[in-house]
Amino acid sequence: MQAKASRWIFAAIAYFLIAVCLGVFMGASHDHSLMSVHAHLNLLGWVSLTLIGVIYHLFPRAGESRLATVQFWLHNVALPPMMLALAFLLKGSTGAEPVIGITSIVILVSVFLFAGNVLVKRA
Repeated sequence: MQAKASRWIFAAIAYFLIAVCLGVFMGASHDHSLMSVHAHLNLLGWVSLTLIGVIYHLFPRAGESRLATVQFWLHNVALPPMMLALAFLLKGSTGAEPVIGITSIVILVSVFLFAGNVLVKRA
């Protein structure tokens, strides 16, 4: 697997570990108030990044592009603060809403960059 595609997989594994630890913590504490954080870590972290890594492996021109690098950093700079802000919001801190809004837009931009990158540079 090419180096740039594999970095997506390595980041996905990190999010997977964090999500599973959070899931175990919620189960042990019987406090499932952070279930949305757990789900988002799994879907936007583990699942999405794994699939992006596999797709970039299958479409190496797209995976090796500068756009893929920009997309990688946008996604991974926005996701952790988005998850922390979501946790704060779920625990009652409404001041976290602007952070969720801004970081959600950054993730959305990252997803659009991914889609455009693969569609334009496929094969």
